[in-house]
Amino acid sequence: MTEIETIPGIGVALVNTVSIEWQGEHRFDAGRAGAPTIRLDASTKTGPSPVDGLLSAWGACTAVDVVDILAKRRTPAATLHVEVQGARADAVPKRVIGALFTYTITGDGIDRSQAERAIELSITKYCSVGSSLDPAIPVRWKLVLNGE
Repeated sequence: MTEIETIPGIGVALVNTVSIEWQGEHRFDAGRAGAPTIRLDASTKTGPSPVDGLLSAWGACTAVDVVDILAKRRTPAATLHVEVQGARADAVPKRVIGALFTYTITGDGIDRSQAERAIELSITKYCSVGSSLDPAIPVRWKLVLNGE
């Protein structure tokens, strides 16, 4: 649960607290106390790498917004698939330097302009994961709606 707390040097804020437990080699299980965990594995043997986890969280964050916005417009998505391609620097740290999101959405009555607006709002305004990253990271997106 997100709670209001004081973090030294930061101040009073809404706070999410997760714990990361080392499971040997490059494997770590992460999550909130008493909640399900996710496996992150820098070797990608038993789970996504931390960067893949970041890209997955970013994509899922935008997907939640898109689903909710379309539902509020009474044109709910039947299916939604998001692919995130993260461009990375060729030097240490190999940080994410750009991203391309591809949204594949199906659903009766969904207007292309409404779906595009939902995506744009998520990426530029609502997604807390993306908003937590460097705003200089270029983000591009495209939409495949009902196969087109």
